[in-house]
Amino acid sequence: MRTLKITLAYDGTRFVGWQRQAEGESIQGLLEAALARFEGAPVTAHGAGRTDAGVHALGQVASTRVTFLHDSHTLTRALNAHLPPDVRVVSVDEVDESFHARFSARAKSYRYQIRNTPVADPFDRAFVWHLPEPLAQGAMAEAAAMLVGTHDFGAFRSAGSEAANSVRTVWRSEWRSNGGLLTYEVSGDGFLRHMVRAVVGTLVEIGRGWRQPVEIAALVSGATRAEAGATAPPHGLFLVSVDYD
Repeated sequence: MRTLKITLAYDGTRFVGWQRQAEGESIQGLLEAALARFEGAPVTAHGAGRTDAGVHALGQVASTRVTFLHDSHTLTRALNAHLPPDVRVVSVDEVDESFHARFSARAKSYRYQIRNTPVADPFDRAFVWHLPEPLAQGAMAEAAAMLVGTHDFGAFRSAGSEAANSVRTVWRSEWRSNGGLLTYEVSGDGFLRHMVRAVVGTLVEIGRGWRQPVEIAALVSGATRAEAGATAPPHGLFLVSVDYD
């Protein structure tokens, strides 16, 4: 048996998310079907994170165990030949048998994009949250910086989370502006269900003047989900990368 680490990029617009569902196409299901062509039997692929419906990825990672002997370069090309064009295998690496895409992960980075212009750009509508009203970017940056450190992020966790506790460490939380495109970059040792989208939704409420940046301190000190902001739409979110030892 060989253990493979597969890095993927995908446009999540039309998919039900990473994880197989009873109905609809998933990234996991497509990858497993493509791998099964070479294995000659069903194959299970484990993802580093369960991106939701509509969420995109630049560096999702999957791990799988197979017996076929195709080299990494050939397998990368062959898998892409059997996957739709909105899902691409970026690379395939043979790794130690102890590797697991989810349980071996040590850090993840996400990006959320907002188009803050009066008129939406039709060419990026599937990849940004369009907000036409002016936002107080300074207040949003101040609030984002307060998330850095080890905190209880329970106020940003959606129902259905399987995590035993809500304490996480974030070491990067910042906004970048390029014309009318606002980009939120966040990195940490792990993220709760819908955590990034709930954080973005809360930061946007601060940008709109509905909240003050100082409120973040209370939200990361054991507050409830009802006390934080709304969950931002999925289509502005990207899983950028997953880091391992």
